[in-house]
Amino acid sequence: MAKPEYSKDDIRQMAKDENVKFLRLMFTDLFGTIKNVEVPISQLGKLLDNKLMFDGSSIDGFVRIEESDMYLYPDLSTWMIFPWSTERGKIARVICEVYTTEGKPFTGDPRNNLIRVLDDMRKAGFTDFNIGPEPEFFLFKMDENGKPTTELNDKGSYFDMAPMDLGENCRREIVLTLEEMGFDVEAAHHEVAPGQHEIDFKYADALTAADNIQTFKLVVKTIARKYGLYATFMPKPLAGINGSGMHLNMSLFHDQGNAFYDKDGEMELSEDAYHFLGGLLKHARSFTAICNPIVNSYKRLVPGYEAPVYVAWSGSNRSPLIRVPNSRGLSTRLEVRSVDPAANPYLAIAAVLEAGLDGLRNKLAPREAIDRNIYRMDAEERQENHITNLPDTLHNALKDLAADDVMRNAMGDHLYRSFIEAKNLEYNSYRTQVSEWERDQYLELY
Repeated sequence: MAKPEYSKDDIRQMAKDENVKFLRLMFTDLFGTIKNVEVPISQLGKLLDNKLMFDGSSIDGFVRIEESDMYLYPDLSTWMIFPWSTERGKIARVICEVYTTEGKPFTGDPRNNLIRVLDDMRKAGFTDFNIGPEPEFFLFKMDENGKPTTELNDKGSYFDMAPMDLGENCRREIVLTLEEMGFDVEAAHHEVAPGQHEIDFKYADALTAADNIQTFKLVVKTIARKYGLYATFMPKPLAGINGSGMHLNMSLFHDQGNAFYDKDGEMELSEDAYHFLGGLLKHARSFTAICNPIVNSYKRLVPGYEAPVYVAWSGSNRSPLIRVPNSRGLSTRLEVRSVDPAANPYLAIAAVLEAGLDGLRNKLAPREAIDRNIYRMDAEERQENHITNLPDTLHNALKDLAADDVMRNAMGDHLYRSFIEAKNLEYNSYRTQVSEWERDQYLELY
């Protein structure tokens, strides 16, 4: 999905030619939730002049009520007309950056934060950071009131075809809609768990990739509702089956090409690749809170359900946290497998990039690859191989984040403080709940 270069005049002409009647001005809050201000097309001129305001105090993690006025600055390259329309005309969206009344990028905007980290990357001598995401989701049936149930739409499994995969028509329309919107869809298939699906689209530069993930989620949820289904990106909606991940494939570039590739290097990987990998491994426990940001994320990160639990890397098996896929040359990349689709993509990508840059700055060397199935190792074998665990609760992940200055810098002070405060409240609220499992186990026993 190439990034277009649109001028203000281009936008005005496309809006006129396509009979656009409404504008959705999209941005993302602290928790990765898509927000939008919808305005009539009559406000296009105001938008293009960076004069559209909104109330930032109503957005989680933004500002207090006494400093609520904020501006939306459109990124014109994200102009997109939705394939669906109302009877009164079409709807276009543009992704915006949030600015203060002083005309400065708002530091509590996750998209602005990623732009800042990418600027640091360029100062370090690199030109691009490409991301290829692999988001998974579940399709559930809805009840007569349009509310999601926990009833799955099928009993299919990995790569199953109809009639086992009853979500196939829905998934097919999602793919067609994405392609109409300019996505280059590479694969779409049923995943391992019943009701679970994966759609992979082509890599893009980090900022565009994060934008694409947000647009993808919007499209998936919109099309699913047309089929009477509810799409959820909750990491572990049901016990006893696999959860949903969002693996991030990443590659770093400089003026000479892919910085991770060296035809003469071990495994044809460059020193930069190994140092970046060393940074990812060093900060893995610390970026877990950012990449797995909700209580439910840690129900997925358990042994036995294919999700990575152990901090290690390999080029030949899928049990470690980081895998090096076989492709080389321009396609040389690292795959971080712990990330889940509840993550704010702007924050998650900024975190893994900052971890890798720290590895490059300090020439961190990773430990040897683990090419055995870690799930079959006992605790003593893992200790002998210096394999540590990822945090097993949001509470522990937040403690690791708080102890890591590099990861705090990846978020910036405003986002970090808001994130820590909100997530501690979330975990403390969770601690006060009593689950059905506890009643089943203990009510009669004690």
